[in-house]
Amino acid sequence: MNHSLRDLLLGLIDYAGLFPPAALDMPTATRKYAEYRESEYRWALGRFVVPVARLDEFEKAAEGILPDGGWEGDDVWRLSALGGDDLSSDLHRIAEFNKKRATPDSHAGAAVIDTIEIKAGRPSDIENAMKLMPAKLAPYFEIPIGDDPTELIKSVAETEARAKVRTGGVTADAFPSSFDLARFIKICAEEDLPFKATAGLHHPLRSVNKLTYAPDSASTMMHGFLNVFLAAAFAQNGMDVNRLVELLEEKSPEAFQFDSGCVTWRDEMIVRGQLRNSRNLLAIAFGSCSFEEPIEDLKKIGLL
Repeated sequence: MNHSLRDLLLGLIDYAGLFPPAALDMPTATRKYAEYRESEYRWALGRFVVPVARLDEFEKAAEGILPDGGWEGDDVWRLSALGGDDLSSDLHRIAEFNKKRATPDSHAGAAVIDTIEIKAGRPSDIENAMKLMPAKLAPYFEIPIGDDPTELIKSVAETEARAKVRTGGVTADAFPSSFDLARFIKICAEEDLPFKATAGLHHPLRSVNKLTYAPDSASTMMHGFLNVFLAAAFAQNGMDVNRLVELLEEKSPEAFQFDSGCVTWRDEMIVRGQLRNSRNLLAIAFGSCSFEEPIEDLKKIGLL
């Protein structure tokens, strides 16, 4: 595998096995995450996503699975917590969790919650949440993008927080249009606002797929994670919204070329340094209830 593809995929997939359509129980999800951390493709794995309301359940399931020493680099499980209706209570619970595991000799297992994901529909929601936010916790605000999200994105950027966009779900209407997603990505790039995506990005390229794992599941057109994260890199380097829409709607694997020093899409090119810059500062990760499916699909199209 060449360097540019690895740069794009490095730490890209936050594991959200607790959520639909997988909806695994806690013991299974924690066990799978532990297995992925030891797998050949562990370098593509990001955080474990868990609701704050289920942290007690997580601690019980992860007992004996979490690493018990080292506390450096990959020896620590990094978690992203989903907030509920009571942010103050959630932040208190997160602080308790982190304090319990703050030192190597705590014997509580090496894990830390360093990001929280919160829904916000108004600028005031963001402002009020940030008044409570501790310095060492990175907040992602999930905002709606069906209407022009400029005001909300600017509000997130002004607080030096991060944005989150929903890119799908278990129903067809949960998937945003290519224009709405391109507009979101472009504004984030213009505002230097880091973002993550969630849901509906199991597959590398835009394609029609089943909405759930049920045999009789309906299908719909889904966005591809290669499309989305390459669009972010191109947006950061000046690509306009209309062209970004074309990139998001690209279905052909032959249209993309990953070389050691650059990535090309048709007649457009970004160099490896630009790609790394986008992943580090703009397009951070996406949450997926499956880690195996994205990897297997990359293999099918010959990229892994």
